[in-house]
Amino acid sequence: MSAEAVPITSERFSKALQDLSLSSLYLKVEELRNSMAHLERSNVELEEFVRQEQDKDCYEALMENKEVLKRMEERVVLIKKEVMEVRGLPWQPEEGVKTVEPGERAVANGAVQNGTTATTGATREQTNGNASGDAEEGVFL
Repeated sequence: MSAEAVPITSERFSKALQDLSLSSLYLKVEELRNSMAHLERSNVELEEFVRQEQDKDCYEALMENKEVLKRMEERVVLIKKEVMEVRGLPWQPEEGVKTVEPGERAVANGAVQNGTTATTGATREQTNGNASGDAEEGVFL
């Protein structure tokens, strides 16, 4: 991870969850799970390479990836806590939530989801950025 890109703290992440709708929280969990699955697959390959080549840089990348996975798992727990403890709702991810592959754009209920998740039946099209092509600003969870 570069010195400039520091992940947001758990406290800031939890605070940001307060402003999200229930469906957005469920979508965020699916996005995190999708990212975790991709990273875990990459780590298997990276670990094999590290064992064969004894590459220090790849080993450090592998260790960093494991830390990223821990943060992602923590964020899933924080989202569930927001739903169940803070909002007092049962944990019931919505039916029809479907993972969209990275690089795809899904349009669901008028909202664009880039490489994350969307409801089943959403229009999917390939894209290399956001709908307008402009850089997005704000806090990304």
